[in-house]
Amino acid sequence: MTYSCHTSIIFLFQINLLFIVAELLKHIYTREFFEKCTGALQKIVPDFDTSSFFKQIFDPEWQNRELKQRMRHITITLQYHLSHDYTKNIDVLLRVIKQLQKEGVKENSLEYMFLPDFVECYGIDHYDTSMLAIEKITQFTSCEFAIRPFLIKNQKKGMLQMKKWSQHKHPMVRRLSSEGCRPRLPWAIAIPFLKIDPTPILPILDNLKNDKSESVRRSVANNLNDIAKDNPHTVIHLGKKWYGKSKETDWLVKHGCRTLLKQGNAEIMKLFGFGNIQHIKIDKLQILTPKVKIGDVLAFTFRLNNTSNSTSKLRLEYGLYYQKVNGSLSKKVFKISEKIYPEKSITIINRKQSFKIITTRKFHTGLHQLSIIINGNEFEKHDFELIL
Repeated sequence: MTYSCHTSIIFLFQINLLFIVAELLKHIYTREFFEKCTGALQKIVPDFDTSSFFKQIFDPEWQNRELKQRMRHITITLQYHLSHDYTKNIDVLLRVIKQLQKEGVKENSLEYMFLPDFVECYGIDHYDTSMLAIEKITQFTSCEFAIRPFLIKNQKKGMLQMKKWSQHKHPMVRRLSSEGCRPRLPWAIAIPFLKIDPTPILPILDNLKNDKSESVRRSVANNLNDIAKDNPHTVIHLGKKWYGKSKETDWLVKHGCRTLLKQGNAEIMKLFGFGNIQHIKIDKLQILTPKVKIGDVLAFTFRLNNTSNSTSKLRLEYGLYYQKVNGSLSKKVFKISEKIYPEKSITIINRKQSFKIITTRKFHTGLHQLSIIINGNEFEKHDFELIL
């Protein structure tokens, strides 16, 4: 299904949760929900045609639509029943939000994501009105996806607005200033100019790195992680500059460097205290299930031998090389632990990796490989086979 709006609606929640419970979540749009919504609407627009709205919402295709399709369908149906004046429509929707809040509707309600989608669909040519709307709507339900087309079309002006929002009194507006300009926000359109040069983001992150809201600081970390995928040296520089200032900022920096850690970046390993491993040995690695059926688990064991006379801080991971449809292998890294291992110690590690069928990964039978990774250094690969 294709619409004339600028981008498709995207979701707030994690992708694996989306696939697992989307069938249930699409049922949040009940008749009772729309009765509450239209009830609030009629208090603002007394002649709102509720009967026509319900008829168009629950059209013959309603049952076949998935969650995102239902959200977009609501957006389009709502526009059909409002005026042709975008500014007037935004005023109506903002008043509806206030009415819903009076009636006890809480912030961050997923079902109201069609409100920022309305701005995204119909407001791209009304910049000033849309920015005021986004600032208010995001305090009710997140606008992190809706803002992105506006940033792409109005790069300099848009990023100045994001910087201004980074000092807003409301935490959801501050969070938007970071989350909305993530170069690679999952399930959203990318922002190409920020992937090339993230410099406009940095003053925003600097303003927010010590924010009192954990959700804002988490967004800063996620933005850093996005930047690291295209501009690792920028994140390495910021990491060195920010690390060691406070417990909260240290967590932020480390979470923001998680991709660099998985890549085994030497500078980042050193920053977090993961040193050389010349005295670390891997002994007796054994794949306990050399043939793994799809739906079962890979089981393996090995001994970690610290031969040094001193303790060693180690980041212990394993790499799985998955078979791709074209016969090549694709590596994914999984963490085992981060801790200090005693001097002259031998630690037995046992691990299992599920090959249960999930919607976020398609398994292909054939050769797969396993490797152990310590402080970013990868050891020998070992073969196993995935079978039906």
